Amino acid sequence: MVSATSSSSTTGRRVALLTLGCARNEVDSEELAARLDADGWQVTTDGEGADVVLVNTCGFVEKAKQDSIETLLAAADTGAKVVAAGCMAERYGRELADSLPEAGAVLSFDDYPDISARLNAVLAGEQVVAHTPRDRRELLPLTPVDRHASGVVLPGHAQTSRPAGGGLVTDEHTPAHLRPVLRHRLDAGPVASLKLASGCDRRCAFCAIPAFRGAFVSRPPEELLAEAEWLARTGVRELVLVSENSTSYGKDLGDPRLLEKLLPQLAAVTGIVRVRASYLQPAETRPGLVETIATTPGVAAYFDLSFQHSSEPVLRRMRRFGSTARFLELLGSARDLAPAAGARSNFIVGFPGETRADVDELVRFLSEARLDAIGMFDYSDEDGTEAAGLPGKVASATIKRRYDRLSALADELCSQRAEERLGSTVEVLVDTIDGGQIEGRAEHQAPEVDGSTTLVAPADGGVDLAALRPGDLVRATVTATEGVDLIAVPVELVSAAASPPGGAR
Repeated sequence: MVSATSSSSTTGRRVALLTLGCARNEVDSEELAARLDADGWQVTTDGEGADVVLVNTCGFVEKAKQDSIETLLAAADTGAKVVAAGCMAERYGRELADSLPEAGAVLSFDDYPDISARLNAVLAGEQVVAHTPRDRRELLPLTPVDRHASGVVLPGHAQTSRPAGGGLVTDEHTPAHLRPVLRHRLDAGPVASLKLASGCDRRCAFCAIPAFRGAFVSRPPEELLAEAEWLARTGVRELVLVSENSTSYGKDLGDPRLLEKLLPQLAAVTGIVRVRASYLQPAETRPGLVETIATTPGVAAYFDLSFQHSSEPVLRRMRRFGSTARFLELLGSARDLAPAAGARSNFIVGFPGETRADVDELVRFLSEARLDAIGMFDYSDEDGTEAAGLPGKVASATIKRRYDRLSALADELCSQRAEERLGSTVEVLVDTIDGGQIEGRAEHQAPEVDGSTTLVAPADGGVDLAALRPGDLVRATVTATEGVDLIAVPVELVSAAASPPGGAR
């Protein structure tokens, strides 16, 4: 966290930061929170009594955009000034500002370094002119290795040159471990996301993200390690590595195998007991990376693979690669190394040109893949995407019918996969303790998107449940399932979370 001398115009003002969408947005919000905290703002996630409500919006699909609009309108009803930031704000800019007069400002990513000044302007009643959206890929050089010197604002990448309490002024030549981390945690839980990179160089026909997030840029490994160490000092026990495409990490730094080298280093950070990689592209998931994830102590044997479909004709129209056979081979290679490895993926049904045979092929894949978690999405046209202009649109009633069928199948298959874990031993990271109920996650369960594990007392003693705390890592035996969720009896405390300052376990 960064602190600095507060300006008299800002001291005591309260800003509520509301985050929608993915874990990448959560990291961006914590950068914004650090900037605001450094300038004297009281930062909270509770809109009550706030002078400004800053909404970090999501602009991925129609439902996410609608959720963002509803959150902005609800915030306006509190009487506070409302400011929109994040993906939806970046994607629509002036159009969003014109259609949503309730918002005091609609900000671009380019406004993030001056976020405090923007909020002060809104409170002063000044007009903050919304930007005209542009394709952010065009702001960066075409050649990946040339992108780091561009100076383009990349949310979640910034480090500060204003160290807490004055002293040495740092610059780009200062080693990463000596630069204060520009991050202010908004959640005190034992899990935190660590952003590997921003943007994406892929051209999936259904996806608009690269246009408003920009081309792919990795963060230097020394910067990531410094932030991981800082997070560990705040009580974080599990790091979830996030980006638009984690398998591209390092290609712009001259080493496309850099993630394989970084994972063991992150797992070795004092206090960290689990590192989880997410957002893996199947076409870029090399055997060496599979082996690293499956066999490295402290790295979760967990494969978050973006399949999207398994029928080759549909995948080609999506501008993606793979097939049922190739995807099953990839999953098999991981399970050869780690038989209990977890796997999840997302799928789109109703993509233009999808036939009954394509759906049958997807059903075949899902039935054989033994995935722990499945996200099913019904296709809808997205502004500015290639797919929006493709012929062969599937009727909305047909999409709904296919979506309902595939969703029900996914629920059934994931429940069956959970049942396969009955009697097995899992390592559970305790997340929350509420009213005596202890919830955590095994290796195959990522936060928010997958199932969870409830720890229950053994019949004959063993681990004292009353002594457990969030952040503890326990070994447990699975005794029952509820859908994708597990119920397990702890048999051993593997690693205890550090006691809070001045507290006792």
